[in-house]
Amino acid sequence: MSANITKNNPLRALPMQQLMALAALVILYAFFAVFGNHFLSPSTFVSILDSSYYIGFLAIGMTFVIITAGIDLSSGTVMVGSALVGGVAYNVWHLPIGLALLVVLATGVAFGIGNGILVGFLHIPPFIATLGMQFASLGLCAVIAQVQTQTFPSLTSDDGWFKTVLYKAGNLPVGILWLAAFFVIAWFILTRTKLGRYTYAIGSNEEAVELSGVVVSRWKFWVYVLNGFFCGLAGVIYAATFSSITPQTGNGQEMYAIAACVIGGTSLAGGVGSLWGTIIGVFVISVLKTGLLSMGLPVQWQQVLIGVVVVLAVLLDVIRTRRAGRA
Repeated sequence: MSANITKNNPLRALPMQQLMALAALVILYAFFAVFGNHFLSPSTFVSILDSSYYIGFLAIGMTFVIITAGIDLSSGTVMVGSALVGGVAYNVWHLPIGLALLVVLATGVAFGIGNGILVGFLHIPPFIATLGMQFASLGLCAVIAQVQTQTFPSLTSDDGWFKTVLYKAGNLPVGILWLAAFFVIAWFILTRTKLGRYTYAIGSNEEAVELSGVVVSRWKFWVYVLNGFFCGLAGVIYAATFSSITPQTGNGQEMYAIAACVIGGTSLAGGVGSLWGTIIGVFVISVLKTGLLSMGLPVQWQQVLIGVVVVLAVLLDVIRTRRAGRA
């Protein structure tokens, strides 16, 4: 089985794609250093890190899903919806802030379980299943919150300690430490465990894996549960970043996560991907967003240029896949 996984999984293509993503990151940074206003200042560097946290957690979970040749269009709304439910737990149910954050995490896992059942056991195509879950999470969390904006404690309040622990302590970007810690955990799962091996194998050739006696539905289920866990973590960081959580938001955040994965070399065709590449892609997006603001361009141009970058990354992936097929 392991020989088949190695044969069907073109991991040798990853280092070059990672180098290309890293080169794009360096070029973007140099460009904005020349043409942006105060882009090389320490505050701008901290802003780049700050804008990478919750997108980074979403992208880590998304990497597992895309490697299986799946997709999750609900992760953005699940992230914000989980934070919204956590706000209800704090403001309405009067739970301590620590337990409220656990509610955020549990809500993300619950939606991950739902996606896992739909995709893994009911065999609904991931695009349709997660699109439905996007609307379900958007509406259900708004109903729980009674369509009211939920607020988390400010930094100066008694319960504001969680912002210092999870987001920023003074000028120290603590969030990057949490992102790094869970990146290492996710990397270990993807590269050193059975779940990681089957994640690659399912994306490379699901039929062959099924014929070898592996219960593919069960492993797909756990991939989406893991993705839900990282959506919950993103919701926790989102709550620490923004004190006010508004219903009906979050739609579209998953596109940044998908973009980070694709830029980092994770193939939408499945079977190929790397968390190292994904994290580079996250910082490419963060630098692009922060750099465009430093040039005084409106937010709309961020979406335009990020869309162009994603299309180019997908085009390169298509070209690579075709060349590999001919070979």
